[in-house]
Amino acid sequence: MLKISKVIIFSLFLILLVIQQPGFSNASKIDELKNQIEERNSNMSELEKEIEMYQKQLEEVGAEKQTLNNEIYRLNLNKKKLSSDISLTNNKISSTNLNIEKLGMEIVGKEDIIKNNTKALEETMRMINELDASSLVEIILSTNNISEFWDNIEEIQRFQSGIRNKTAELKEIKTKLEENKKETEEGKRVLVSLKSELSDQEKIVVYNAKEKDQLLSATKNKESNYKTILSEKERLMEEFAKEISDLESQLKIEIDPNSIPDSRYGVLSCPLDSCVWITQYFGKTEFSTKNPQVYNGKGHTGIDFGASSGTKVRAALGGVVEGSGNTDTVPPKCYSYGKWVLIRHNNGLSTLYAHLSLIKVSEGQTVNTGDIVGYSGNTGYSTGPHLHFSVYASAGVQVKQFTNSINCKDKFIPLAPYNAYLNPLSYLPKY
Repeated sequence: MLKISKVIIFSLFLILLVIQQPGFSNASKIDELKNQIEERNSNMSELEKEIEMYQKQLEEVGAEKQTLNNEIYRLNLNKKKLSSDISLTNNKISSTNLNIEKLGMEIVGKEDIIKNNTKALEETMRMINELDASSLVEIILSTNNISEFWDNIEEIQRFQSGIRNKTAELKEIKTKLEENKKETEEGKRVLVSLKSELSDQEKIVVYNAKEKDQLLSATKNKESNYKTILSEKERLMEEFAKEISDLESQLKIEIDPNSIPDSRYGVLSCPLDSCVWITQYFGKTEFSTKNPQVYNGKGHTGIDFGASSGTKVRAALGGVVEGSGNTDTVPPKCYSYGKWVLIRHNNGLSTLYAHLSLIKVSEGQTVNTGDIVGYSGNTGYSTGPHLHFSVYASAGVQVKQFTNSINCKDKFIPLAPYNAYLNPLSYLPKY
């Protein structure tokens, strides 16, 4: 019995080693990282409130009469919002880095536990096998009496039950280890995305500053000059709109109604994180907001969403980038779409995103629903930052060089016959 007792006692000692927690210093460091992450999260919450405040102020100034003072105020306000956007992104990057570091320490801790206790279990199982190798007669003969024999059997059974429980706990630790590793990989992907977003935001800050400098230079800080510029911009836009209308009226492309989806809310996703601020609707009549095919060369070819410069613009549906361009590249300024992206989808629809400050995709690229295709801006014919969003029947739209234009000569833009323009509100989610 002495031999059996020693085996059991030693084995129980080994079992006590199983499922140890990380050392005190490691646990202390993890707690410290958690506190730093919570601090970053608190900062992010405050920044998000600040950004929301700036956004509301931008919406208010956007609804006011257009004056030079209001425009300068908008640009200064947008600068503050962009600064907060950058601070928020930096905090997200810092928080993600801290979380990756915390996960790394937890992974090392769990790997150490698994490694050390696997050895302990292996040694314990070896000793159990040695014990099992003894015949029942040998065990009985080694005991002083039957009562002692049954005590030994019960002790062995309790011990084996403990082995099973601890093995199950070890499996659970392995599962959590795999979850930590997956979370770490996801964190690294998020980090790459955030760093790209930060780079974009820094470029948009430069764009915003350049926009203000150009405004002050052109107006010489005089309201009368600003009004003259607005009036000239409107005249050139009307001139360009007539050129487009005349050209598109000559396009004759038959479109099979069966080649496009029926009017149904939710066929397309919102191209912004929020699509409740619509500043201009499609077409010209009340009927046009309820039916997909009513455009007749008059009115508006899409819908405009109010969006401050630097707002993320997302693909409304997965597809392939049919084309992109910038009508502002060569003077005289072409009062058209500015920076634009056209995406062709697999359901017979194509979508246009215009007046962007920054383009993030290239021709031929495949995008998924929700992917960032660019950032809203004030390029092309735009009296304030917004997103122009058009929907076409893919069979009718094509990217063509506008060779006969007065002000937009040789620029590439999407063109379509009237019957290819569809009302975006017929396919977007209902708001």
